[in-house]
Amino acid sequence: MPETNDRTHVYLGVHVRGPVTVVHERARTLLEPNDLVFCDPARRHLLRFGEDCQMIFFRVPRCYLGVTESELHQVLGVPVRGGEGIGALASDFLTALAAKAEFRRSTIGDRRARTAVHLLSVLVMELLEGDTTDEADDASGAVNEMLSRIHGYIEEHLRDPDLSPETIARAHHISVRYLQKLFQSDGSTVSQWVRERRLEFCRLELGRSNRRITMAAVAHRWGFSSPSHFSRTFRGAYGMSPSEWQALATSAFAPTTADAQDERRR
Repeated sequence: MPETNDRTHVYLGVHVRGPVTVVHERARTLLEPNDLVFCDPARRHLLRFGEDCQMIFFRVPRCYLGVTESELHQVLGVPVRGGEGIGALASDFLTALAAKAEFRRSTIGDRRARTAVHLLSVLVMELLEGDTTDEADDASGAVNEMLSRIHGYIEEHLRDPDLSPETIARAHHISVRYLQKLFQSDGSTVSQWVRERRLEFCRLELGRSNRRITMAAVAHRWGFSSPSHFSRTFRGAYGMSPSEWQALATSAFAPTTADAQDERRR
């Protein structure tokens, strides 16, 4: 690479032999033969050369890669393994191109150089997409972890009538707006999720056959503001009133007349 800064070209190094270390974002990677790395003369310090090492450098016009300067900076110094995927294809092609000195000033050499540039543009796009995918995966994992904690908190506080988006957000040191955004990414809202969980527990409790319990008691136990509000919400969710569901659920477990007669005979 030249000593002076070259703002119109980027350099691609193909490792041949010897110890070469790439320093990228505080990580050190020892290159293996055929590995590749995009370089900038202004950041020569990212490459550490040992004794008896050899690399082949290709000068590539930046404008041919089809990416912005900021995107290009994202791939500078990122080691690319030359033994797999598009990295292997690019490494093999470039090594063969460098070995044919007669191609450098010929029509076929020019065509192969253009092919190499197209290949490198694909490599750059793959590196950018891989970086975006990793960030997306990390972000998705963080969102899922946060949602899981919030869901657990809600389950533990369903009986609290004061449970609200404000109290949930405050307990997790986030804003209500961000809390709502988390639930939107999950296809729901905070209030809707709380309501559905409360209704589900109410439905299960009303359906128990071993005891009778009033709707008012169930509504109060699971944080509803009033029996009438609970009744309207329950009907909207299940298409019947809480008392109708209770009668239907308990009758399914009630013994028939024949069962009762058999029980008396025993």
